[in-house]
Amino acid sequence: MKKRFWTGFLSGLIGAIVLVVVAGATYLMLNDDRKNSVIPYEDVAAAEKDNEEDDYSYDKIVEKLSLLKMLIDTYYLDEVDPENFATGIYRGFIASLNDPYSTYYTKEEYSNLLESSSGVYYGIGAVVSQDVKTGIITVVKPYEGTPAYNAGLLPNDIIYKVNGEEVTGKDLTEVVSKIKGKEGTEVVITIYRDGVDEPMDFTIVRQKINTPTIEFEMLDSRNKIGYIQITEFDEITVSQFSDAVSRLERKGMKGLIIDVRDNPGGLLNSVVKILDRLIYKGLLVYTEDKNGQREEKYADDSKQFNKPIVVLINENSASASEIFAGALQDYEKATIVGTTSFGKGIVQSVIPLTDGTAVKLTISKYYTPKGRNIHGTGITPDVEIELDEELKKMVTIPHDQDNQLQKAIEIIKDKIK
Repeated sequence: MKKRFWTGFLSGLIGAIVLVVVAGATYLMLNDDRKNSVIPYEDVAAAEKDNEEDDYSYDKIVEKLSLLKMLIDTYYLDEVDPENFATGIYRGFIASLNDPYSTYYTKEEYSNLLESSSGVYYGIGAVVSQDVKTGIITVVKPYEGTPAYNAGLLPNDIIYKVNGEEVTGKDLTEVVSKIKGKEGTEVVITIYRDGVDEPMDFTIVRQKINTPTIEFEMLDSRNKIGYIQITEFDEITVSQFSDAVSRLERKGMKGLIIDVRDNPGGLLNSVVKILDRLIYKGLLVYTEDKNGQREEKYADDSKQFNKPIVVLINENSASASEIFAGALQDYEKATIVGTTSFGKGIVQSVIPLTDGTAVKLTISKYYTPKGRNIHGTGITPDVEIELDEELKKMVTIPHDQDNQLQKAIEIIKDKIK
């Protein structure tokens, strides 16, 4: 099974590389009066020779694109879908940056992105992650009660196909866009599962998903230990977090455990506002762009959280989660417990275009208050503890079996004595 999967993955990756090389050399599609005319071989050769003199100037790129367009119009056997043709060019142009976090969004994909960041969308209700080195996409967690959960998807399932189309190596946002769709429609997810020889198909009916970005409870009523799990940093997370803290404080909370394990990140402004609720004054995070221009985010909320905090992280805690843990660690406001985080220390900006499409580009690096950029290295926990192996495949881990959480409770108890 694994041999077949990797064979398919490698052949698909090679095909993707070829596509990127071709598409990445082009940018604009021009109208040409010689459409459907035959181009003599010597003209093509002459054009290619001219290109050698200054291959990468803007004029030469446009000229070569015009030539390629004429060749396709003249010789290519099948019809070309203009929308697919243009989208492939735009994707290839951005893909030529060799940055897994920069991408081009079609109108539909950009609309889905805006929908997701608001906390409400139509889909199957699962967090997915992609290994930027291999391109493999895995299920991190299906939310309880969602179509993905009810269908039987499990953590660490490898997503091999969506509606029969192989997705390994494809942009994660594009894959997520294929998984989403109109409410009540079906999507077929093909997965590989450890210990199962053959791929498994799951036909899942899409539903409206209200992403539960915050869950909270009082873990220990005697010691008054509060617990807040943040699954993603979306727009609605800020108010949900503030409400959770206030409600736990009204119950007499003496210490707080904040769980950002498996949290893939989210919005920079959201994580800054949440940190502002916990850190009284000071620099929270700063970014630097290609020109060395620095943008700083400070805490200015008059409220201050003075109770002991433990933050739980793991290898799937990324981006905004790492900003969160890093700031609290630098100010010694929290003890970080778990395993080293993902290591994504760069910032992306989504830039909408006038035709309803958009591009996401990596625009800067971010640094913790003490000047740490953790890209490729991650946040190292103060107390390192691996989750017990048998628990990693469970969708929901009971608190009393969660050895990482139990360690956090132990640390909080020592602090509030």
